[in-house]
Amino acid sequence: MARVLLVDDLKFIKQIERKALEESGHQIVGDAKNGLEAIQLYMEIKPDIVLMDITMPEVNGLEALKKILTFDPDAKVIICSALSHEKALYQAVKSGAKEYIVKPFTTERLISTLNKVLEQ
Repeated sequence: MARVLLVDDLKFIKQIERKALEESGHQIVGDAKNGLEAIQLYMEIKPDIVLMDITMPEVNGLEALKKILTFDPDAKVIICSALSHEKALYQAVKSGAKEYIVKPFTTERLISTLNKVLEQ
């Protein structure tokens, strides 16, 4: 079981992620709607793993990722975004994301990616 922080400005995406993760035995310990909230919550609750969108208001996912990694270089962050072009993927990995999931995703893809990153 992992303690997971969900970060997305779309409520329905977080509901899908929450349902899939909880059914797989993981615990949602935080829920942020933008990168600024994500950074603050990460520092407060220190989750095992973060599922984060790129395109969000205030602070985007890539900037939040960089700040989180400054605070915790061992942070495990999976970017989950509808941006599927190679440049977005490259930027996410270059910024320190452990994995990248393209929306829409299957429950199987979400869980297998999360488990893979947790094992790293």
